[in-house]
Order: sequence, then structure tokens, then C-alpha cells
Amino acid sequence: MENFKASGTYTKQAHVDIPEGLYEEEHGRNGFFGRVSHLYHENPPVNWKDIDGELKPQSLPKLFEHKDVQDQTQTILANKDVLINLGHFTKSFSKFYRNADFDELYFIHDGNGTIETSYGHVPYKKGDYIVIPRGTTYTFKIDTSSKILQIESNSEFEEPSRGILGPNALYDQTAKFIPEASLGSDQDNEEYELLIKRNGKLTKVTYPFNPLDVKGWKGSVYPWKLSIYDYCPIMSHRYHIPPSGHTTFVAKNFVVCSFVERPLEDEKHKVLKVPFYHSNIDFDEVLFYHQGDFFSRDNIEPGAITFHPQGIHHGPHPKAFEAGNKKTYTDEYAVMIDTRYPLMPTKWFKEVENKDYWKSWM
Repeated sequence: MENFKASGTYTKQAHVDIPEGLYEEEHGRNGFFGRVSHLYHENPPVNWKDIDGELKPQSLPKLFEHKDVQDQTQTILANKDVLINLGHFTKSFSKFYRNADFDELYFIHDGNGTIETSYGHVPYKKGDYIVIPRGTTYTFKIDTSSKILQIESNSEFEEPSRGILGPNALYDQTAKFIPEASLGSDQDNEEYELLIKRNGKLTKVTYPFNPLDVKGWKGSVYPWKLSIYDYCPIMSHRYHIPPSGHTTFVAKNFVVCSFVERPLEDEKHKVLKVPFYHSNIDFDEVLFYHQGDFFSRDNIEPGAITFHPQGIHHGPHPKAFEAGNKKTYTDEYAVMIDTRYPLMPTKWFKEVENKDYWKSWM
């Protein structure tokens, strides 16, 4: 590494055989993709007594129990590149939608149904990611109550480079679902309303026919689906893979990562099993907890979100080190959104957040 320096007490490998009584911090640039140093502290950098200011770690518990997300979307965090929304839908949409502002990524936390699009039908179930390109007309047909995380992006959602791992790493291309041309299922209505979002405002267009009337298509722009359960994580028994190694979608100025069940690192080589302390320099971090036992966090349940702004440390809770020593694998599933530019919590976020979350490290 260019201009690499070392001083004092340290280990020859990051996250391995950390000196007893010291706590490792990763100080990295460009999220987890850039240059990095490791600092070995006498005290955990999260052992604060108080925090006064906007950088307090924040969380939203039991998201889908709020009435304000029932059969509608609620924006919780936003910047110029991305909007992060929630919705709990109990009935099929009565209208059609087209987003002329953003590409969209839906993650299905729970529920079953079908997204009918101008390219064809995309059936969905728990754990599915569905990519909807900007300008696609679609509607939701709900079979069972559906809890959804929606990410709106100012740029396209692209797949990460596999590099030296080869093209079949992360997931085989056959794991992707691409729809076949199919007409919309509703064909007997007198009129059909299409809502087009542009500059944050809605324009209503009324048709005497179902706007999902495409009988064939070809090309390289289309909706597609991938299940988080088909995602194959990068693993190492001798090294704690950083979050960047779990990247699932790449957009301009942010990434979406998938944490899935996997064997934990080898105790024989004294590898850190829990996430290392870091302060997100250059990136904000949002974690949506989907399923499993989140042993690195206290009192976090499926369907919760944590938000850690860039500049302040976070990492495992105090009990996580002991809990990690007893585990040989992790069964947790979570979606992480890392953004280059700061996210602004919405008014709704501030009203329903757990204001004591930052104390959970004390």
C-alpha cells in the first residue's frame, strides 16, 4: 500500500489477534472501498458518557406497526441521490404508477403478490429485491399483507464487479428473474388511472384501456428480481470481510449490501467475529434488519432500522463479543444502504425514532 506506515502496538493482519485489552478501529476512506488504517485503542471508541448534537446514532423500531405506513409509503431518510421509504400494503393498488424521477428498488420484508409491469408480471415473496427502471409503468397486486422497503435512486441500480472472484460469484446469473411480456390482469374496467411522478409531483393520466398492453419487448432495460436468499456471501475463516464485500447493488454515490447467514470466522486464528469499530468517514450507514438473531446489536428485532451518520463511531454492543465467541455461524439477514452524502431524517423519522438508541453502548 502506498505510503504505508506503522507505529506502536498493532497486529500484522486487520481484525486478527487483536492485542488483549485493546480495541481495534478501522479508519477508512470511501466507505470500505478506499485507503484504510487501523488504530488500537485502550477504550472502545463508543464508550461515551454523553452526545450533544446531530450525530447521535438513531434507530426506528417496529416500523411496520405505525399507521402512517399502512397502504402508503413513508419517506424516512433522503438526500439528492436517494430516498429511503417504507410501506405496509394490505390491498392491491387501484391505480398504476410510473416514476419519472427515480429508479426504484423494492425489498420485500414480508408478504406475497405480483408487480405487474409494462414488461410483464414479477411475482414476489419474502426476501426478494425487485429493480424497477425509471419510467416503467407498474401496479401492485397484493396476495398477502406486504411489508416493503423502497429505495428510490437518482441513478440506475447496477450489479457490482466480481473482479478476481469471477462472474458466478455472489449469485449466478440464472438466479435473476426477468419477466416475459404479459398483459395487465384487469381488462374489464371502464377507465384506468396512471399516476406519473415528476419533480416530486403527480400527474394523473386516464386511459380507456389497461396501460399494461405490451405483447412483446427486447433490449437491456427491464425490471428484474433477485432473492436475498440466493445471495452467496464472500467468506474467509482468517479475515473478517468488510461490508463492501457484501455489495449487491451499486448506484451513483451509494451502494446496497446484503448480509446473509454464513459461517463465522475461525477461533483458531483469533479472527474478530463481530463488526469492527468504525466511524463511516465519507459514508452514512443505514441498516434494515430483515430476519434472524442480530447478535452484534442489543434489543434489535426484525423490521427495525438503524442510522449511523458519518463522523461518529459505532460497532458491536458490549455483549456482542461474548455472544460472538459462542457462535460458529450467523443466521441474520439485513440490508445495508451506504450513502456518500449525508442523509437527512424526515419529520416523521424524528417523531417515531428511539431517542435512547445511542445509549445502548453505555
